[in-house]
Amino acid sequence: MKLSKKGEYALRSLINLGIAAEVGRSLVQVAELADTEQLPVKFLEQIMQALKEAGFVTSARGKFGGYRLAKPAKRITIGEVVRLIDGPLAPIGCVSQTAYEKCTCPDEAHCGLRMLMLDVRNAIAGILDRYTLADVVEVTLRKLRRDNVPLPFSAEAEGALTSARLSPRHARKLATRTVASRLDETEGVLHQLLGDYTI
Repeated sequence: MKLSKKGEYALRSLINLGIAAEVGRSLVQVAELADTEQLPVKFLEQIMQALKEAGFVTSARGKFGGYRLAKPAKRITIGEVVRLIDGPLAPIGCVSQTAYEKCTCPDEAHCGLRMLMLDVRNAIAGILDRYTLADVVEVTLRKLRRDNVPLPFSAEAEGALTSARLSPRHARKLATRTVASRLDETEGVLHQLLGDYTI
């Protein structure tokens, strides 16, 4: 499984909508989502439409319209979003539970490669189906607060942007550089939620 750009943009946008909900923003415009994450607006509009059709987000039209989560973030698993956008999680078709395809192996029941890829599929699905959008939003907010970065879509962030006269894109770049310089292998979502773990 490789997360496509479309899948990445969908997840980043959903995380931002989750953050917006946590800081009290009821709607976020596509242009804001695109600017915050430096994404192409037209491509993001197509992604948001797909998320809307699948029931993950809802929208309101008009000058002050935008998108919001259609259901609580704790009811959206990362796995279901990835499957919607990028298809099955399995690295090969013969181990997929949602899109099984017979492979070229003459003896599937005794194929060592299939057994290995089944473990890979189960590990990926186990993680992506266990964690919800709410988990990722909570970890993201925790790290932003720890690093004293203004929370996206909050009044605090808007005030910081106005006083510093920075565009949202420039402010996001600065925040990203600050946080990225401190990342290491223990910074993942699993570590933040569970502490030390092994897969």
